[in-house]
Amino acid sequence: MDPFFVYVTAKDTDEAKTIARTVVEERLAACANVLGSIESIYWWDGKLCEDEEAALVLKTSAVRKKELIARIRELHSYETPCIVCLPVSDGNPDFLNWIAAETAE
Repeated sequence: MDPFFVYVTAKDTDEAKTIARTVVEERLAACANVLGSIESIYWWDGKLCEDEEAALVLKTSAVRKKELIARIRELHSYETPCIVCLPVSDGNPDFLNWIAAETAE
């Protein structure tokens, strides 16, 4: 089964929704949660930056993870987007099976 949650930040809610809709339609993710506006403080090009961004959590399977990462990179406006895959070690078996079924190749 090997489910993953994939955390992504985007420049705004519109970009997050575009990425979410596309990867779910393409069955690279079973589900997407657009968490909305977040405040981000980070270093970029030697400067401390403070910006408003949007957060996105995607649910996928191990078999689709690499393809999902590649697709997000194609759709994303950032040069170096935050895309982090977190393995899910346990949970509702019905939900985890649903992720696997919805992202089956």
